[in-house]
Amino acid sequence: MHSPVILALETSCDETAVAICDGSGTVLASEISTQIPEHQPYGGVVPEIASRNHIVRIRTLVLQAINNSGIHLEDVDCFAATSGPGLASSLLVGSTLAKSLALNCGRPFLAVNHLEGHLLSPFIGHREGVQPSIALIVSGGHTMLLHLRGPGDYEVLGRSRDDAAGEAFDKVGKMLGLLYPGGPEIDRQARRGDRKAFDFPRSMLDSGDYAFSFSGLKTSMLYLLPQLGETVTARIPDLCASFQEAIVDVVVKKSLKAAHQYRAGSISVSGGVSCNHRLREVFAEQCRRAKLDLYLADPALTTDNAAMIAYAALHRFKAGHRSPLEEDVNPNLPLTVA
Repeated sequence: MHSPVILALETSCDETAVAICDGSGTVLASEISTQIPEHQPYGGVVPEIASRNHIVRIRTLVLQAINNSGIHLEDVDCFAATSGPGLASSLLVGSTLAKSLALNCGRPFLAVNHLEGHLLSPFIGHREGVQPSIALIVSGGHTMLLHLRGPGDYEVLGRSRDDAAGEAFDKVGKMLGLLYPGGPEIDRQARRGDRKAFDFPRSMLDSGDYAFSFSGLKTSMLYLLPQLGETVTARIPDLCASFQEAIVDVVVKKSLKAAHQYRAGSISVSGGVSCNHRLREVFAEQCRRAKLDLYLADPALTTDNAAMIAYAALHRFKAGHRSPLEEDVNPNLPLTVA
């Protein structure tokens, strides 16, 4: 049987990415062009700048991916692109190009949910493939806990009711005067700080469900800073370490609780925040104690990338799914069972 080759585009926000994977799920090429320097002066992503840069960069990345993969464009069996959630103007760039390539090459097109890409990313490169697990997606726009039974077979157990964890990281980073994006900067500062210096709230830790809330934590930081006065700068490592610990504490404990309730043998963690050193450290320790297998996305696959979109598309392609060229992008696309 012919092993399908998937070429995928990811332009949901401010990363322009192209990847190619084969039928075994092996990533043959993964190209990413970051726009952090362009958005840094604004302290956040500017949609118009993001979409403009996608248009400028994406053709070059497609050519690089083709060259680095060792395949030819005519070898591609399916073209895929992120169709949501994300910024509408950014999503349109990748989706339109993928559809154009599919039409030009006479190949099918697949619209892929960005969250499904994150969800399956911890299993890229694993010989056993996607494993049943309690899955935590923790990123800039989303914090979700799911019961993952297999590709296309999952149940959302809970999600953030306000700010996602990554959003809270970035907003607090801005409060502290750290460079954008705030998450990686807080992670770096926290390594020098005292995790017990400040007692930040663990919102919804004992709520009895799997929902999350991080807006109260962010507000606590906002009220604390004026009280510290001129000592704020000297206390930044402690503030970062204590703030970070509050988020890690909640997501780890709720994930382990779900694993116990659903009798899952493993936990998988993905999304940009899953690159956080303290998060990975605590998950590793707690899963070891609970005798649970832990699947973490490779650090290079935690932030937005096209390899995860290609991998998710591969599973959909093998299951017989195809998307009409008329299918539009959806900035608020929900994560649903295939």
